[in-house]
Amino acid sequence: MAEKEVSEAAKTLSKLGASKGGLARAAKMTPEARQEVAAKGAGVRWGIPRADHIGKLTIGDMSFPCSVLSDGTRILTQSDFMDGMGMYYSGWVAKSKAKQESSTETPHFLAFKSLEPFIAKHLGDLRSIVVKYRTKERNRLAHGIKAEIIPKICEVWLDADKHGKLGSRQKQIAQKADIIVRSLAHVGIIALIDEATGYQEVRDRLALQEILDRYLRKEFASWAKRFPEEFYRQIFRLRQWQWRGMKVNRPQIVASYTKDLVYARLAPGILQELEIRNPKDERGYRKARHHQFLTEDIGHPRLAEHLYGVMGLMRIAEGWDEFIKMVDKAYPRRGDTLQLSLFQD
Repeated sequence: MAEKEVSEAAKTLSKLGASKGGLARAAKMTPEARQEVAAKGAGVRWGIPRADHIGKLTIGDMSFPCSVLSDGTRILTQSDFMDGMGMYYSGWVAKSKAKQESSTETPHFLAFKSLEPFIAKHLGDLRSIVVKYRTKERNRLAHGIKAEIIPKICEVWLDADKHGKLGSRQKQIAQKADIIVRSLAHVGIIALIDEATGYQEVRDRLALQEILDRYLRKEFASWAKRFPEEFYRQIFRLRQWQWRGMKVNRPQIVASYTKDLVYARLAPGILQELEIRNPKDERGYRKARHHQFLTEDIGHPRLAEHLYGVMGLMRIAEGWDEFIKMVDKAYPRRGDTLQLSLFQD
């Protein structure tokens, strides 16, 4: 085992607050494990994000490795982007490359003399285009292009081609840029990378949590009447039951109707979250009404809008089955494509 490697790992662990036991473990690490620790330590110290999710983005016959970084930034790797676009280091790029190493000026994929007049128009400040990050597998330092910048880079090439500034080989790059721009007109670059890297599931969970936070309170509020009497009266009419008024206890099935017609269709995940926050006790009672957990600014206005929409369908329906077909079409259950047997006679 190389003493130098052990020493470097020990220094890193020491700076990260490792104990003597941790330093002893460093001496037993494989070179790969030590490299992993050192790279992570560097990332912590210098704030360099790491590629947590990786994948391959395919557009037409082009393929680009892509990543979602630990800070949520979506990127394409700079060198892979150039390969996918068919960009090569021309004499101009080679000269620019030497200058780049001591400055944060034109990135390699824009370092073509023919592009100079169009860069400022479409990109402005070039310092925010390329980001440093650590690769997922070996934690190596790499450079990536922010995903949202890709269409603007393509516009630079298309504008240069439009003005007759490109040679025959560069025109091929412009043609690929045109394909990318046309493709992204239909599907956003962010969504494509999320799908390719598997980050879509993480994103959906975060989006769901955001919805829940907007719709639901942490604790239930004081009770106030939120469901109009007409809502229940119409259920009784459509089910051909005798209506005796709000003071008479309603059948238990009405509570199930309410959950399905309202909470299951209000927003994704709302009913499931309410069942968790407001569970039944051993006697079958809840500590509050579900609507008492809805927020004043988002939850209650959305509840009122939904209720009056559902009641509108109730008024025009002649029977229960007709109403259910209409409400399934107008307000489908969020995340549920199955027809429940709840309403069958």
